[in-house]
Amino acid sequence: MSPPVAAATGPSHEASSLKLQALRIHAGRTARQRLRERGLSPEDVRIVPAAAGGPKGLILNPLDRFVFGRWLARGTQPVHLLGASIGAWRMACACLPDPDEAFAQRVQDYIGQRYEHRPGKPPHPRHVSEQVGVQIVDPLVRRAGDVLGHPRYRLHVFTSRGCHRLLRRQCRWRTPLGYAGAFAANAVSRAALGGWLERVVFHDPRAPQLPIGLQDFRTHRVALDARNLHAALLASCSIPFWLDAVHDIPGAPEGAYWDGGLTDYHLHLDYASMGEGLVLYPHFQQSIVPGWLDKALRHRHRATARLDNVVVLAPDPQWIARALPGGKLPDRKDFKTYADDVEGRIAAWTRAVAESQRLADEFEQLVGRDSIEALPLE
Repeated sequence: MSPPVAAATGPSHEASSLKLQALRIHAGRTARQRLRERGLSPEDVRIVPAAAGGPKGLILNPLDRFVFGRWLARGTQPVHLLGASIGAWRMACACLPDPDEAFAQRVQDYIGQRYEHRPGKPPHPRHVSEQVGVQIVDPLVRRAGDVLGHPRYRLHVFTSRGCHRLLRRQCRWRTPLGYAGAFAANAVSRAALGGWLERVVFHDPRAPQLPIGLQDFRTHRVALDARNLHAALLASCSIPFWLDAVHDIPGAPEGAYWDGGLTDYHLHLDYASMGEGLVLYPHFQQSIVPGWLDKALRHRHRATARLDNVVVLAPDPQWIARALPGGKLPDRKDFKTYADDVEGRIAAWTRAVAESQRLADEFEQLVGRDSIEALPLE
């Protein structure tokens, strides 16, 4: 048996000649014990969540290519893929016959985004929606049969539907008022947010129920098919005021649908209710934030017992500061920072993805070990 490999990072850390410079492994209580006793096998994985977060998700591209293109492909069990916003696109790519190629192409499409706009003004939301539909969503929908027919993977796309009268349709004056109300309600309690927005999960028709409970928030389930795949994927990334809402998705309750990250930013779900197996969570940070409106509410960022069987693969913040352009993850603010210097933004994001190959390389070394000492989720 190989010696245990601790998943802490830093130049001074060494275990069995393996040094982790970029990757940190965090895990819940049950998952830490399992990793310590037997390491990590593709057969252990039952769920892979994929967070919203826009360009931050770019640094997971090499890790996605390894996990889905080589490692997880060696398993035989069904795996549920849960995605919100950019996470939904990532998980749709994973369902294609050659996920390595699909991830490589989609990251280039995402990095190469270009939007027409007036000087000093952001692009119009309708234009952004149109371009995202053409550049990112359409190539996936053209392969709907593959996305929805993978022999092992079951895709679940998370969206947020306006259920308060101010958010049932996109409107120039009602929508800002509605989101002001949602923000105030969420500050009181996450449950109160349910009076303004509700979760709608578009699921693989072969898996109408996830192997975990979704009782934490009012939820509708709608079967994915060729008629609604485009709308569901586009809705899942439709950030209010940046993109237009998607209305009246076929097979789903009528209304306006927005970014799935509003209700499920990082998909902090009741994974511990799953009967067996582990949740493998490639993530751009350690903490799993419940909803987008919770970003400023630090007390809601703490790990809970619902994450006991979760294994988070996250970049070391010190590595981010050393290795990535600007010492940070790519993010949506880069569109404003680089403004008309589109080539500068593309170069920075391309370099970030290239540097992130280290995450995949280090994970590949870890999964060959018989024992892994993970850090706790906090």
